[in-house]
This record gives sequence, structure tokens and C-alpha cells, in this order.
Amino acid sequence: MPDVQLVLRSTRVVTPEGVRPASVTVADGRILAVVPYDAEVPAGAWLEDVGDDALLPGLVDTHVHVNDPGRSDWEGFWTATRAAAAGGITTLVDMPLNSLPPTTTVDNLRVKREVARSKAHIDVGFWGGALPDNVKDLRPLHDAGVFGFKCFLSPSGVDEFPELNHDQLTASMAEIAGFGGLLIVHAEDPHELGLAPQLSGPRYTDFLRTRPQVSEDSAIEGLIALARRLGARVHILHLSSSGALPLIAAAKREGVRLSVETCPHYLTLTAEEVPDGASEFKCCPPIREAANQDLLWAALADGTVDCVVTDHSPSTVDLKTSDFATAWGGISSLQLSLSAIWTEAARRGHGIEDVVRWMSERTADLAGLDRKGAIAPGRDADFAVLATDETFTVDPAALQHRNRITAYAGKTLRGVVKSTWLRGERIYATALDDHFTEPTGRLLERTN
Repeated sequence: MPDVQLVLRSTRVVTPEGVRPASVTVADGRILAVVPYDAEVPAGAWLEDVGDDALLPGLVDTHVHVNDPGRSDWEGFWTATRAAAAGGITTLVDMPLNSLPPTTTVDNLRVKREVARSKAHIDVGFWGGALPDNVKDLRPLHDAGVFGFKCFLSPSGVDEFPELNHDQLTASMAEIAGFGGLLIVHAEDPHELGLAPQLSGPRYTDFLRTRPQVSEDSAIEGLIALARRLGARVHILHLSSSGALPLIAAAKREGVRLSVETCPHYLTLTAEEVPDGASEFKCCPPIREAANQDLLWAALADGTVDCVVTDHSPSTVDLKTSDFATAWGGISSLQLSLSAIWTEAARRGHGIEDVVRWMSERTADLAGLDRKGAIAPGRDADFAVLATDETFTVDPAALQHRNRITAYAGKTLRGVVKSTWLRGERIYATALDDHFTEPTGRLLERTN
């Protein structure tokens, strides 16, 4: 057994068995054991006692648009992973768009990995993309280690990543099911979007009418039917519509291999509070009404919705125009997601262990990252230390995102990340003069 090098001690360690006082021993970058709080510190080991701050497993965010290379003025691996570290996230999985080139061939994956290699402050993995013309590339990408494949059923917003029609979706899903892969889907029905009012201008209520709930509900109904027929594993991205919840619950009871995520903005922001012209709140599918939000929270609590991820989708400020029809759709929240969710979860009576389940354990399970997502022996020694009762007001200037426009500006959030640890090394701390160490993140590949 290797010698213990680090002991992290807290009165509130969040483990799979619950929250309790404990000491966590670390050797060679992995958790060796979770021992009693007052256990003797082994000779030569360094003790870090965080007192009553909660010790969480590092969060795993499986939905991040880093945009590097090609649109690195929108975001990049250096800035995105610093923001993630400041928010207690120790692993992210990068979406295949909006970078140039997109991650849709093995050669393009190599380009992205090479760009990320020296810039990653946290561990980084990659999704592949399913396009109308790249079915032949899916198996090679799977063999090269991507965690699954993203597709759109409606226009993605960038020309180099077109959506799939029904036949193309069927072909891609069948191919991916054939080698046991995972298809992750932006589920909005283009037919229903075409029937919706085509409105422009600064009024958020008008924009909301252009992306009706039925567009999500219809797309998800079709995906469930196809997944059932093909025996495929399918994950629904960024669910915003509560109307789809009965369909999802029924499919899961039936045994369809379906999982579902939602995002902090759907759980903490409401349509009623969006000012006209404030396109920092624009995303697709959109932020909906408070009553819809309540149903999403209930579905998260009962397991109908599996997990919470950011869908961090930044752009330059000039693309966030006051016209909701033409403004870029995406919300930046990597650095704020833990605090935003904890603020609302605590208000609704949930515990910090629930937040860990939604944002670390289940996201790690989704991607098959069996060394992440829990404070347990054998896992990577990835941690976030959270002062759960401290609050702060969001100042965009304090964010690490490359473009600091945010829908959370001026909001008071509960939960301050005091430090973040990757494989037993502290990579971020509010007490450090410059907050961050040099990048030590690794590039991850799917292993199962």
C-alpha cells in the first residue's frame, strides 16, 4: 500500500453513504480511504483541515462548449478550465461544436486534443459529433476515445454542424447502438418550430413563443420511439420543457435506455424575470416560466431528470444583441453553476449531498468516468471545498470566462468555493495570491 501523502479533514465530507465528519487519505493522486474524523495523521503526510466547510467530490460537467480552436475569441481551454476550477469543477467534457474544426472525425479530434493539451487546468474529455454525412466516422471516433456523439434535430446555429433528418438520425443511432455507444441529442422538433410564430425584436415573451414546449415534447417522443426500436442508449440534452416529463418517466419505467439532463439556468432563472432586450438570458431551448421550473425540480428530485450540467455556451459580447431573434443563444455559467444550484436547492429543502448526486456522481456515470464523481477509495482525489453558508454577489469582472457577460450579474448566490483539488494537488484557492496553479489537467478518453 502506498504511503499517505495528504489528509483532507472536514466535519462535512460528502460521501456516497452520506455527509459525515471524516478524514480522507490520499496517495499517488487517488483516494486511499475515508477514515474517522479524528484518525491519526500518518507520519510524513500533510494535513489540510477545512473545518466546517463541506468537502465535495470535484464536479463533473459533461456539457461545455469550449469553442477552441477556431472560435477561441468566444472561449478557450485556458479560460474555460480556469473558470471551471474556480467553480469547483474538476472534469469537463467538451462539445464537438462550436470549434473549427468540429469534433466529427478522428483527425479533427487530434487537432482539438493538441490545442487543449497544454491549457487544461482540469481534466478534459471530448464528445464526438454525428452529422448527416459522417456515419462512417462514428466507430473510428468511438475507438479513439470520445465519450459519445452529439446531434441536433433542428439547426444548430453554426453551418458546419448541420442537423439530422429522421432517416439520418435513424442511421446514426443504429450505427452507434451497434457498437454500444451513447447518442446525446439536442431535442427540438423543426416541424413544430416552423409552425411557431416567427417573431423578432427585444421582447422576451415574443422569443419564448418562437420556441414552444411542444417542440421539445414532440422531439423527445420521437427519440423515445426510435431508441426503443433500436435498443439504443440515448441522452436528452438541456431539458427545459416540463411537458416531456410524463413521456420520459414512462419510457424509463418501460426500460428504454434513456437519461436526461437539465441546466442551472432552467432551475434558477425564470421567464418572468427576463428584461426585454437582455439576450444574456437567451438560450435554446429557452428559460421558461416559474411553474415549469417547479416541475423540473420535482422531476430532478424523483429521478426522472438525472443530472445538472451547465451547457456553458459563450460568445463575444457583440453577438448578444438586443434582438432575441438574432442574438447568439447561450449562457455562460461554468464558474457559477455550483453556487447557483446550491442557492436554489437549499431554498427548496435539498441537501448538499443532492447537489453532488446531480452534478458529480450522475454526470460521471453518464460519461463512464468511474474514477470520478465520488469521495470513495480508488477514485481520483478530486475535491471542491465549499463554504455552504457564505454568500457573494456576482460581479462579471471577477469571472474567469473569456467573455464576462452573464445572466447572473448582480445576483446574490450562496456557497463560496474556497479551494479545488485535482488528483490531490490544490489547483485553485481563494487564499492564493493568484488563485491558480499552472495547468495540470489531463486529457481523458472513454475506457468502456
